[in-house]
Amino acid sequence: MRSDYLMSEYFNKPEQTAEVLRDGWMHSGDAGYLDDDGFLFVADRVKDMVVTGGENVFSIEVERVLFKHPAELEAAVIGIPSEEWGEAVHAVVVPRPGMNVSADELIAHCRTAIAGYKCPKSVEFRDEPLPVTPVGKVRKNVLRDPWWEGRDKKIG
Repeated sequence: MRSDYLMSEYFNKPEQTAEVLRDGWMHSGDAGYLDDDGFLFVADRVKDMVVTGGENVFSIEVERVLFKHPAELEAAVIGIPSEEWGEAVHAVVVPRPGMNVSADELIAHCRTAIAGYKCPKSVEFRDEPLPVTPVGKVRKNVLRDPWWEGRDKKIG
């Protein structure tokens, strides 16, 4: 985006500033598409997109399907290392209290709504809430970073 009213820099963070402000444009890190009528739809963050076998999977699309399952309280979808595909779709799930659900059940649920390559290849269950920012967004980097420690994940 470009405007006279955008930020001028990240305070005391010249590397991050150089990453997002280039040639008069601010690169937000959002990924989206234009429909046939020219409307812009923001689909996900580039950092959150999973590239599996050369296919782009928007994590939000998988999360929306997971949230439709009655046992689902919280979910986050991230890309984890895969020798075969580069990245594999991985779901981190917090079930509703008192409800039991299996990984196979959640994956089968996803297969009814989205393409197979978009479905989680693995599911991690947690008892505690997912880590969030002060404004309530899931901190996917906290979920993703341990999987990528010592590995190179190219983003964008």
